[in-house]
Amino acid sequence: MPAGTDARARGLAVEQAAARWLANHGLTLVASNQHAKGGEIDLVMRDGDTLVFVEVRHRRRSDYGDPMETITAAKQRRLVRAARFYLQAQRLSCPCRFDVVGVTGSQPDLEFDWIRAAFDAY
Repeated sequence: MPAGTDARARGLAVEQAAARWLANHGLTLVASNQHAKGGEIDLVMRDGDTLVFVEVRHRRRSDYGDPMETITAAKQRRLVRAARFYLQAQRLSCPCRFDVVGVTGSQPDLEFDWIRAAFDAY
């Protein structure tokens, strides 16, 4: 298996673990890996009436920095653009927010750090 394929499989497994963890904390999974113009939304979830776009960031170890530190302004713009595309494609008009879940460790020992409303659309 090529290294990129292995990394992608690990990434999907971490995203699935994050979705389960968030579901255990009251959110409901709507969709995952939504590709849109200019970006990808890892998880789309519901928190009551609010649609939540979740970016999952993973690092095996925190020696090289916290996974949350990797959400740059450019990444935020791509996520907002992808979310707008998703809302338009689904013909949705509802309250939305952007959450970030930082995941540290390796399966099955993962630690989750959840920031609700991590940034705003602009």
